[in-house]
Amino acid sequence: MPPTIMPSDETFTRFSNYVNNRLQLHFAANGEQVPLGELPEIDSTAFKGKKLNHYETIILLTALSAHVQPTLFENAIQQNMPKGGEFPEFGGVKGTNTRYMLPTGDTALFLLAGTDTDKRKQVLRYFDASHWFWTDFVLWLEHVKEGEPRMSGKLILHQEYVDLLTTGMVAKPAFSPEFPAKLVTTKMEWQDVILAAKTATQIDDIKIWLHHNRTFLQTWGMEKRIKPGFRALFYGPPGTGKTLTATLLGKQFEKNVYRIDLSQVVSKYIGETEKNLEKIFMRAENKNWILFFDEADALFGKRSNVQNAHDKYANQEVSYLLQRVEDFPGLVILASNYKSNIDQAFIRRFNSIIHFPMPNQAERYAIWKAAIPPKATLANDVDLATIAAKYELSGSAIVSVIHYASLQTIYQHSTCISKPDILEGIKREFEKEERVFNG
Repeated sequence: MPPTIMPSDETFTRFSNYVNNRLQLHFAANGEQVPLGELPEIDSTAFKGKKLNHYETIILLTALSAHVQPTLFENAIQQNMPKGGEFPEFGGVKGTNTRYMLPTGDTALFLLAGTDTDKRKQVLRYFDASHWFWTDFVLWLEHVKEGEPRMSGKLILHQEYVDLLTTGMVAKPAFSPEFPAKLVTTKMEWQDVILAAKTATQIDDIKIWLHHNRTFLQTWGMEKRIKPGFRALFYGPPGTGKTLTATLLGKQFEKNVYRIDLSQVVSKYIGETEKNLEKIFMRAENKNWILFFDEADALFGKRSNVQNAHDKYANQEVSYLLQRVEDFPGLVILASNYKSNIDQAFIRRFNSIIHFPMPNQAERYAIWKAAIPPKATLANDVDLATIAAKYELSGSAIVSVIHYASLQTIYQHSTCISKPDILEGIKREFEKEERVFNG
């Protein structure tokens, strides 16, 4: 994003004047008029070109000020109340790690409407769940305890918009308990991947969706009838290209691919799994992302017969996931070793179910040839065609064998990969899978 979307010093000067003038108007003698001054403006580029009105601008600047000029409100109050005293109408709360006041919904209400009841009712609609502040996950009110006024909740501006309005760009989310997903990338290209013909054809269907779905929904007028997202199941043995394919789809269509770390998501405590997943879905909403659930059986497995309370809540988790995945507007890919492990309710709702089989002999031979480093040669007794025919290995296992053999070759101060080193690498891969190696 260009840096022009960042509010200028003049914008904050105008906003500061606006706050001071609102306070002066509040404390003014009856009948005394205090003009609010020239209104601040925010470049709408940060908000997908939405034209911001006066109310939206003031609410956004109220939330942003805590990140840019954190003492703005306290300085204004002190200036207008030099002798101190309580000023509950202005709202505000103390943060856990902050010593200054953080604005609340009450703060925005006061700045925009003072004590005018009718105007305050108008302001409330900007915090409604139907307003784009919420639907686009831009700004919202922190949840308050039951029985307390909703507008006493802290104003929260999504961190991505804080970044956008302060630095001009959005930093990629870092892996953390709050965002248990990792960005996956690759330097490989499609021509480096060898897939079964049927698998490649089905992957092309996803490419067509990524390229043309917007036209189908908007130009062809199908938005009311078809859900905007796409759900795909990749299933097959480990090492057959499921993760790499998802990553290459993201690379081709310039979409970030986030692999969800299920060890950080699944919780034994009731309701925690849903909360952890909701953090990911909320962050990914309206983003140009692909969500990739590896080893999806842990989350999307079959529901069981209800025999106890634990079964009941486990089934509720699956039902929640079913609805959340179905509502996601982007591409969601689930990966599993076995199709049969996935709940049938999910199977029915997949747009595409793609099998990634173990490579056949011809495919293994192609993978062996492609895996040889450009700087290396093969010993005269190495026959890749024979090796491909004799040893059934996945693509990633073949790459691991060449990796091992190449390092041994470098260690021996050579560039010629020997047959014994290749066979030793194959033996090690067989041992990983607890298979009998007959060299």
